[in-house]
Amino acid sequence: MSRINGFVRRRDFLKFASVMGIAATAFGDSFWSADQAAVADVHPVNPSPISANEAIKNLLDGNQRFIHQKRQYPDQSLERLRLVAQAQYPFAAILGCADSRVPAEIVFDRGLGDLFVVRVAGNVASDMAIGSLEYSTAVLGSQLIVVLGHKRCGAVTEAIKNEPLPGRIGFVVESIKPALANIKLTTGNYSDDAVIANIQYQCKKLQESSIILAKLLRESKLKIVGAFYDIDTGKVNLIT
Repeated sequence: MSRINGFVRRRDFLKFASVMGIAATAFGDSFWSADQAAVADVHPVNPSPISANEAIKNLLDGNQRFIHQKRQYPDQSLERLRLVAQAQYPFAAILGCADSRVPAEIVFDRGLGDLFVVRVAGNVASDMAIGSLEYSTAVLGSQLIVVLGHKRCGAVTEAIKNEPLPGRIGFVVESIKPALANIKLTTGNYSDDAVIANIQYQCKKLQESSIILAKLLRESKLKIVGAFYDIDTGKVNLIT
């Protein structure tokens, strides 16, 4: 794979992923079980990677600044803009909800090039979302993925209602419904418990649906955690 500024070119990575998908379809599970060399061909080149635990601390510290209105607005200078124009090394990837009230860079008080953010209604781990997260970890070197759900999520609410929906909205909701079978009544609020169950379900789906992410997890080069954002207070809590 050719590289520019130390990175695998996007089109080459996508071409690689497409070839791997075709091969996997053609040969089945034996393709992957026989040899992991294909996945190993994708190497992050971050010269100074931030560990998952350090990344979590950075995010939670930033969230505390956001809550207490002591934001530092880091990495938002013109100098930073010019620096990340050459190459990006996001220290964390976020699979978040598309809800307009949950912008990851703001609630974590981060700046340009810090976070690789994938947003879709219900923070659903769709095929496209998974592919994006594979890129952020295997190529850009992020060692943390946070699945960020939030209080009173509309997509989760619609999944609970279990009613017909127009257009393609139903595709999002159908991707959440399996999570509802695993709701644990722990908060005293059924809606919150459903959101937490969906966060946990999407975390599990990431681990089970991607051979690239699974490999990084086995090698302790990646951590996937869930987090719950309270839209009333701005606070982020990790989900265990």
